[in-house]
Amino acid sequence: MSTKKAPRKHIDELHADHRLWTNNMKFYLDELTIFENRLGELVTKNTKLEVVSRIEHFQNQFILQKEVADQLIRKCKDHDKFLANQAKANPVAIDHVLFADHTKLHDETTTYDKLYKTLKKDYMKFLRKWM
Repeated sequence: MSTKKAPRKHIDELHADHRLWTNNMKFYLDELTIFENRLGELVTKNTKLEVVSRIEHFQNQFILQKEVADQLIRKCKDHDKFLANQAKANPVAIDHVLFADHTKLHDETTTYDKLYKTLKKDYMKFLRKWM
C-alpha cells in the first residue's frame, strides 16, 4: 500500500493548465467543424456504399469528440471557479497555498489528445483515398 501523497500545485499553475487544456479543446472543436464540412463535400461527390459507411463512421466520431471536448472545457471552468472562490475566501494566504494537482483531469485531457490525433490521422488517410 502506497502512502505517497498526490502532487500539489500553486493556484497559478492549475489555472495555466486549465487555460492550455481549454484552448486545445477549442482548437479541436474548430478543426472538427472543418472536418465535418469536408465530409459534406465528399457526400456530394461519392455515393459508393463503402464511402458512405465511412462517412457515417466519421460523422459519429466527430459528434462524440465534440461532446467530450465540451465536457472537458466545462470541467476546466468548474475547477477554475473553485479556485477563484478559494482565492476570494483567502486573498492573503492564496499565494502560499498549494492545491492537490488535478491529475484526473490531466489524464482525461491527455487521453483525449491521443484519441483525437488517432482519429485525425485516420480521417486524413480516408480523405486522401476518396477526395
